[in-house]
Amino acid sequence: MKSVLLIGLNSFGTLIAKQLYDLGHQVMAVDRNESRVNALLPIVTDAQIGDSTNEAFLRSLGIPGYDVCIVTIGGDFQSSLETTALLKELGGRMVVSRADRDVQAKFLLRNGADEVIMPEKQAAEWAAIRYASNHILDYIRLDDDHAIYEVTVPSEWIGKTIGQIDIRKHFGITIMAVKKNGRMILSVTPETMLKKGITMLVLGEYKAMQRCFHI
Repeated sequence: MKSVLLIGLNSFGTLIAKQLYDLGHQVMAVDRNESRVNALLPIVTDAQIGDSTNEAFLRSLGIPGYDVCIVTIGGDFQSSLETTALLKELGGRMVVSRADRDVQAKFLLRNGADEVIMPEKQAAEWAAIRYASNHILDYIRLDDDHAIYEVTVPSEWIGKTIGQIDIRKHFGITIMAVKKNGRMILSVTPETMLKKGITMLVLGEYKAMQRCFHI
């Protein structure tokens, strides 16, 4: 369980608060808008109405005591930038800030953010990769080139073993696990048979995925 300071209770911030609550973490929620704060009171540990660009207010929250500070302020980049910088100055251990554009991400990283999240860009990238392919069902980006993909098994591979298709040798793609009926099977070997109805979790470059699965 972690202690999280969440600043900015717009729709994105509210979704994060609910996810943190479901995961069992302690959340201090902060926003200038009283109605937003009151709406989240049932699912957060504590909540405060206040201006996060006010140093005295932030100091009163005891910033060093939180494992992570998440800034999700939207529509007011100046406030987001000032809040991020203050959090770091006041001893924030891990400061994660939201950006809507690449240039905002650069400024945030230069002014105290340890990491930046760009929800619209990340969702657009996921949707483009997911729905432009007949094989890719999901993916987790690891860096600019590599990701973990959940893919369906091409019909011509059904009945063959992982060793027989050997996509690691031909494409540099590693099969990490297979999934059947929603259950993950991690103990895959070259002898593991690929059957109808299963999906694979594979690690590799998107360009390699395009070649392998004819995307």
